Amino acid sequence: SSDLNGADVLRRMHDAYTGKWYHTLTFWQTTTMYRRADTLKQKWYEAIRHTPESGVQLRIDFGEPSLGNGVLYTSDSSWTVRNGKVERASADGNPFLPLIEGVYVQPIALTLQQVVAMGVDTSKVSSTTWQGMPVWIVGASSVADSTVTQVWIDRDKLLAVRALVKLSPTQPPLDIHLDAWEPAGKGWLATRVTMFANGAPRQLEEYHDWKADPALDARMFDVATWTAGKP
Repeated sequence: SSDLNGADVLRRMHDAYTGKWYHTLTFWQTTTMYRRADTLKQKWYEAIRHTPESGVQLRIDFGEPSLGNGVLYTSDSSWTVRNGKVERASADGNPFLPLIEGVYVQPIALTLQQVVAMGVDTSKVSSTTWQGMPVWIVGASSVADSTVTQVWIDRDKLLAVRALVKLSPTQPPLDIHLDAWEPAGKGWLATRVTMFANGAPRQLEEYHDWKADPALDARMFDVATWTAGKP
């Protein structure tokens, strides 16, 4: 695998599922947030869609969608909505969208650009095993290099199973594990996602009631019509 670069790995991911992977997905998520003093549990509704015009978008509703409280993400931007109205827009996107959706449905050049924007050095690829399975590590020249942003790809199923994401230069990376994979249409979904900081769990996401390729109202993905589009 020393001859592979990150673009090669992304291309293998893309080619394995091109024409098969879902372009829309919905699920409910039980979110457990581990805080210093206590643990907070919430139920979120999530909807992902990809179109060539809009790219990959993720809508998260905090609680029932009819309440109008949530956030809309692309890979590089986000909009926070409260009571159906935009509260703020930010240049912080969701770096996971290219890895869990975009790589399978959009041109490789776009995915590569988005992964590089995350801070992944795609010239570096190494190999190890993770949970007994062989993986490529895109972004690190060895498994010992745990301080840089990197993505671990299952070599058999060609899925992102772990990522270390540096959110700030001074903090250690957030360590994100994607587990409990289930078939979703002709693709896959990690139904349990755990985020660790300094080895301690920060957030646990457990997905249920997922649907692959449901018809979704485009208004759901427009903050101007946030509560008009019915999930």
